[in-house]
Amino acid sequence: MFKRLRDEIDCVFERDPAARNAFEILTAYPGLHAVMMHRVAHALWGRGFKWLARMLSNLARLLTGIEIHPGARLGRRFFIDHGMGVVIGETAVVGDDCTLYHGVTLGGTSWQKGKRHPTLGRDVVVGAGAKVLGPIQVGDGARIGSNAVVLKSVPAGGTVVGVPGRVIEHAGDATARRRADTAKRMGFDAYGATRDAPDPVANAVNRMLDHIHILDRRLEAMSRALEEQGITRHFAHLDDLDDCVLDPAAVSSETEQN
Repeated sequence: MFKRLRDEIDCVFERDPAARNAFEILTAYPGLHAVMMHRVAHALWGRGFKWLARMLSNLARLLTGIEIHPGARLGRRFFIDHGMGVVIGETAVVGDDCTLYHGVTLGGTSWQKGKRHPTLGRDVVVGAGAKVLGPIQVGDGARIGSNAVVLKSVPAGGTVVGVPGRVIEHAGDATARRRADTAKRMGFDAYGATRDAPDPVANAVNRMLDHIHILDRRLEAMSRALEEQGITRHFAHLDDLDDCVLDPAAVSSETEQN
């Protein structure tokens, strides 16, 4: 028991730079308190003391703001940072070395009995406000960005962002490996996202702009070829998109006039 408690304290030191000493962690970290109380409630639940386990779970929620159903299974070195608003359902399974931030929900999407909550593998990070819903699998080493809503299984090592959640990089990608190496050198990647995690909307717009530039260059070449053959005059080249600037004042004035 003391070894497990030592592991829980050590994992806080590893993942929270604000932690100063063991006494502070034991007395002032609600995430640790919630996990410790859940260990007892889960043991009672497994021995058939369902009501007593639920009462202990409710007490933990009252004291910490973290609601963990006593039926949920939590792995070793599980860390809940800040913790307020975290909800973990009855059939949820959390692997070793996982980290959750405030506002995370591991919830269900069905009223049917049986497995209805997610299963997290080892070393999974779920960012603040994220919702992981349904009996899905989140692979080892996956990262779920803040405020994502995940409704489908996530491959091992994948990074998910957005609503609904989309996998923006896979473990096998060269870019993902480079980012993982960078994150390891920098330390723990808090909130389930590295500093250079791409935004899916911005990425789509950038790809469209790249495509437009390619078409523009081809049209320019075609225009010059037609002019050289005397078929038509060279038409004026459009301004480069990099030089196009939208004037907010002009747009605001035009909107007011309309």
